[in-house]
Amino acid sequence: MQKHKTYFNWSSGKDSSFALFLILKNAEYHLDLLVTTINSHFNRVSMHGLRRNVLEAQAKAINLPLKTIELPEMPSMEDYEAIMLKATNSLVEVNYTHCVFGDIFLEDLRTYRDNNLKPFNITPIYPLWKMDTKALITQFINLGFKAVVVCAKAEFFNEDFVGQVLTHQLIKDFPEEVDVCGENGEFHTFCFDGPIFSSEVNYRLGEKTYREYDTQNTNNGKSGFWFCDVLLN
Repeated sequence: MQKHKTYFNWSSGKDSSFALFLILKNAEYHLDLLVTTINSHFNRVSMHGLRRNVLEAQAKAINLPLKTIELPEMPSMEDYEAIMLKATNSLVEVNYTHCVFGDIFLEDLRTYRDNNLKPFNITPIYPLWKMDTKALITQFINLGFKAVVVCAKAEFFNEDFVGQVLTHQLIKDFPEEVDVCGENGEFHTFCFDGPIFSSEVNYRLGEKTYREYDTQNTNNGKSGFWFCDVLLN
């Protein structure tokens, strides 16, 4: 049986890591590339805020090549889609037919991804789709995955939350309205060890910072986030 040539839309966090774990066990797919969007102004993973060199160390520990898509500091939707169009074309040119996402239940996001990939005849795969998030995060931790919180919404969490490693106890203490996998953007993680890693990524915590971003979903038009920097030892 010929395997589908597949790349992974890699965020560096727990959901990506668990989805990669599952897809690597599936004989239908030949997955040989991680693809990550980078804010080239800050030299960090978009939204997660993870430094490029830490991302590269993570990919090396997973033993997969890494391709980065470089985004400007504040891309318009038109700029973003033009950059993604070019990047996706380059993947089609080297015969990729399938790609993987770590999304769990956001229907509008899945529809957006599916519609954007349709013209390229790339089939999106969602290994975690509709999984119960409590069961998912429990299995993630029980399998030996380790992830540290690198970004969190100040609406739900204070400064002390970022920089902590996910544990069963930490999850148990989450506010009731927070999805335990952060699927609504409540928090983001950096996965540094687990079954997909040949070795643990040796990191240390850096500075914690607070930032606000424009949004249409809050009374004052802004959302606050806590970030914890991650540095290589």
